[in-house]
Amino acid sequence: MTGSDTRAKLLTAAQDALRDDGIAALSARSIAARAGVNQALVFYHFNSVGELVETACRRACDDSVLFYREQFAAVGSLAELLEVGRELHERERGLGNVAMMAQLMAGAQRDDVLASAARYAMSTWNAEIESVVRRVLVGSAFADIADPAGLARAISAGFIGLELYDGIDRLGAQQALDALQRLGVLVEVMDDLGPVASRALRARVRRTSRAGRATHA
Repeated sequence: MTGSDTRAKLLTAAQDALRDDGIAALSARSIAARAGVNQALVFYHFNSVGELVETACRRACDDSVLFYREQFAAVGSLAELLEVGRELHERERGLGNVAMMAQLMAGAQRDDVLASAARYAMSTWNAEIESVVRRVLVGSAFADIADPAGLARAISAGFIGLELYDGIDRLGAQQALDALQRLGVLVEVMDDLGPVASRALRARVRRTSRAGRATHA
């Protein structure tokens, strides 16, 4: 078995161990046992168990983002983005990545390496979502006030929260997804108003936005 084969086995084993056993049960011994290799190889290929776990989580995130990149590119509205998000949520849950993210977020509170992995996952997803948000808001009544970067982070944070919520109340998580999707549809309906109503909406949105900024100034 080559070094690259061993490294790949360890990364897969670390992902599986995190999903199945949780962060508290991770060790060089348990990961190596899953991979079917000597535990000394954990430290040969990675400086520590933490570095192995961080690399494994980054790989899982990159794989998922790559899988959805084509679908993100085809999104033409916020409602479509949220529909892709629903599919993504189901797929990630089925793969065990929802459980892995929950473990990452829990471990990040006290482990800088895991916090780095969590930040990487969030920033990677944020970048993908922000590019979609910027594109679909062009010409929208909300384009003048929307902050694409902030909105992308709000969407990401919402889905991360739903992932954690899902393990406790799956029906509640589905209801929250439904509500988000209806909001996306509402934005589309507003954008489809006639020119007079659309101008009035834009003016009202701008006034509300200015009032909000003045309140927080």
